Amino acid sequence: MAGKGPHCSFVLLAEFDIDSGAQLTYQFPQPLGTDEGLLANLMLPDGAERHLEDWTIFFLNQTPFNTIAPSNGEDGSPELLYVLNLVRTKHDKSVRRGAVVKAMAICTRHPFIQIFKPVLLLALDDYFANPSQECLARLFDAINSMNISAAPTLTRCEKLIMRASKRKDIFAEKLSTHIPPLPLKAAHKTTGSNGSHSSEDGLPLDPNPTRPSSPSDSSFSLGGSAVWVNDDSVLIDGQVGVAIVSGSSVLTSRGRRSTDTSSNSSHAYSGGAIPTSSDPHLRSGISKDTHFFQTSIAYKGHTLPIKLPLATFPEEVGEYSLIQLIQTFSAPLITISGPLHPHLHTNGILTHPIIILFNALVTGKRILFLGHNIPAGQVANYVLSACALGSGCGAVLRGFIERSFPYAGLAGGEDWVTMPAYIAGVTNPIFETSGSWDLLMDIGTGRVVVHKDIHTSFPATMAPPALVNLTMPRPIKAENSTGSEDDIQRIATRDGKDGNQKSEFAAKQDNLDNMFIEDLISAITSHFGETLVRMRFTEYVARFVRLASRYEELAMGSTKLGYGSAPFSDGSLGSGIVFPDEGAAFKELTANASRIEGWRRNKSYQYCVQDFKKLRASAAIQGFDVSHQLLRLRLVKNLPDAEVEVIVRSIADNLRTYEQIVELLTFMPPHSGGLQPLSFCLFHHQESIREATVDIFNELRQNPVGVIFLQSLNHFQRYAYVRQAHARESRTKDVSHGLAPPPHLVSRTPSNRSEVSLGGM
Repeated sequence: MAGKGPHCSFVLLAEFDIDSGAQLTYQFPQPLGTDEGLLANLMLPDGAERHLEDWTIFFLNQTPFNTIAPSNGEDGSPELLYVLNLVRTKHDKSVRRGAVVKAMAICTRHPFIQIFKPVLLLALDDYFANPSQECLARLFDAINSMNISAAPTLTRCEKLIMRASKRKDIFAEKLSTHIPPLPLKAAHKTTGSNGSHSSEDGLPLDPNPTRPSSPSDSSFSLGGSAVWVNDDSVLIDGQVGVAIVSGSSVLTSRGRRSTDTSSNSSHAYSGGAIPTSSDPHLRSGISKDTHFFQTSIAYKGHTLPIKLPLATFPEEVGEYSLIQLIQTFSAPLITISGPLHPHLHTNGILTHPIIILFNALVTGKRILFLGHNIPAGQVANYVLSACALGSGCGAVLRGFIERSFPYAGLAGGEDWVTMPAYIAGVTNPIFETSGSWDLLMDIGTGRVVVHKDIHTSFPATMAPPALVNLTMPRPIKAENSTGSEDDIQRIATRDGKDGNQKSEFAAKQDNLDNMFIEDLISAITSHFGETLVRMRFTEYVARFVRLASRYEELAMGSTKLGYGSAPFSDGSLGSGIVFPDEGAAFKELTANASRIEGWRRNKSYQYCVQDFKKLRASAAIQGFDVSHQLLRLRLVKNLPDAEVEVIVRSIADNLRTYEQIVELLTFMPPHSGGLQPLSFCLFHHQESIREATVDIFNELRQNPVGVIFLQSLNHFQRYAYVRQAHARESRTKDVSHGLAPPPHLVSRTPSNRSEVSLGGM
């Protein structure tokens, strides 16, 4: 996380002079070597005097006209610098025009620029009180003194898991300097007044640990771990001290459960993954959310706490909001005007404005966000949100931030208008009449305007004729697939929501994009939050790339974007995108052909090809398409037993390292059901499939993050796993001792618990 270079590269100070306009007063520690008038006008946006305070964001080292001279790029391509700017207006009747306008900005290589807002506020106050370059020097030194040397650097897979999890203790083991160590202390037996033995944690121990037991009334060992199941299910890994808890019963470090159902569960462990009573997403002994690294900045006697986000990608800058973007351009009275273009209108006149925006982003259009009489900071946030939307929240595509201008002023920066593709935010309505844009998004009114000359700038590209011939389906359903409307909707929603809830608009049009947006709006209305919306867009963009990969195969004969599409055959796993049936495949491919063609001519496509090559080479699980296998389990009904067996056995055989576990869990986020596709295999009629699934879960249980995912299973699924794992352990012990397995196991429970029959297990 620490990386190379300082946290703050430069500090800038600009002031508005009534006679000469915006002026760049100071540049610290040295001049940037770029146009000072450009910098001053970016720091003092149009209409800044109408707002007491405003935040703006812009970037440096994007293009020749804003590249700084003291470049810190080692290979000649300078590193992108993110600039956070605070402009403040103070009314003063003693000065001309009755106000003083000043702006201070910091240039940083960190995309999470929002963490510097508190110290920038103090520094600008300091400058108003005592204007001098010393204020800039203090701010520069304070930011660069921030210590993040202990912050962990997460892999791409770890970031995806962290951002999808509500657990505030996710990857807590990576923050060992800030949390209690996870391994539990050894349990030393002491004798209580009633003659029973207990550990030093005060939890009762089994007085006769050698007696035979069933899984419902005591623990058993599984490779150094202990598992117990009763009305409440508990799993604990004795090596790392992580427990799966539901209810109030707890195991000690020796694997013995507590029979106290009222008081011990919330404080029995100093490091175990036991959710506290006050916060179900935070294990006891951990007081800070591990999604952030806690540090501080000291400035003039003030210690400012800083929460540095650990799961941010470079295409995510600042505090963007997809919810705000969607709500603004989903209002009932929103208007869409201009000619239809196949790159943009993938569902004709009924294409949703957010889908039009996404299509414009991936096909490299010139996009203008207009916010007349709206603070420049708010306009900038819409631009940043659009960049995150197009990139799948930074996790799938890239190339949007490098051509974005969150705030673009009228004076000193017109060069950005001549770029072939940009995403810009402006406050001056004169840009609308300039005509140098392809798509206008009016924040104030909700208007969406496609430029009248869009076809001149971007002639429509038709899909190759070969695509039609290769994708024309027979009028039958694909083998082993229902081909139902429910399956089609499930691909769009990915979370199994009731299809009856979709709107009449989406239902009539039978369009996956419309259903996707309608589902998002429903989630926002139900207050599901920003995290879910971001994860859904990450999945949407990832599916778009897999769809483009299939398109390339059909049109060009091969693909550079993903695994080639292949069905399961003769024990060989399939790969590629998963469709409910051939009809759905044909419909989706033909609907997306034009925007895929537009994307393939964009720099974002080139980046995606490069990234896939790197990801495939560095993947922890090699040899098969993991995403395809899990989607087959999740979406396809009546899957052949042979395919299910090969899927679960292949996963089990390739789940030996931490990296492999994390990579598997990346494809199974909680909002999409988590481990459910695999957990259903615990109930398969074929024993070999059940055994392979137990192998998978046993491997997951050896790692804290795997335990957290197991914790999300419901009681029924968890009980099935524990019962089968216990049965296997019992068989193994019986064989090793030359004993026949017991014909029947019946739970022995305390008098205050009901008996549970385990049948022949």
